[in-house]
Amino acid sequence: MNEARNYFAPVTLVGKRVRLEPLAMTHLADLSEAGADESVWRWLPTAHHAPGSMASFIESAIGQYRKCLAVPFATIEAESSRAVGSTRYHCIEPAQRRLEIGVTWISPACQRSYINTEAKLLQLWYAFEVLACRRVEFKADAENLKSRNAIQRLGAKEEGYFRKHMIYPDGRNRDSVYFSILDEEWPDRKMRLLDRLGYDVTPAVRADGS
Repeated sequence: MNEARNYFAPVTLVGKRVRLEPLAMTHLADLSEAGADESVWRWLPTAHHAPGSMASFIESAIGQYRKCLAVPFATIEAESSRAVGSTRYHCIEPAQRRLEIGVTWISPACQRSYINTEAKLLQLWYAFEVLACRRVEFKADAENLKSRNAIQRLGAKEEGYFRKHMIYPDGRNRDSVYFSILDEEWPDRKMRLLDRLGYDVTPAVRADGS
């Protein structure tokens, strides 16, 4: 695999109003504030709204990165340079040229705004146009209609319903719904995202998270 196809390269993805930086402890204070609302964690496997709990989220994500299991990002509002959430690539299969975008959360103050739309544009652009992915996957708790609808608005196709797919820490069952976007579908989906944003975005990548 050449350097341009290194799925685990530490990169910063730069848009017009959003950038995605490699998740680090330098984001701790911002993310502790952004994730302080318990509702943020309702549909995620672990909760990190309690004071002092965000450090374990970041440490775990960095550990996943070091094992080449995930590429976690801090979602940065460019104007303020504040971290307002997090997202990542995971379930990464370089040999098959596919990965999943997930573990995405955003401060309630930034939900239903341009933040997540532009972040997804950056992630999809990098996956398809730099990493040359054939397929990008998403999954959601079957009961999380908000997330399922948001994924479908990206133009992802619903593919399957996985029963008893996961167990939450409190013992609750999770059925999951899987979605995907394919490489040949990306040009249309890209235009759809730009239309939703209502402004032009020319994504760029900075190596080594610089």
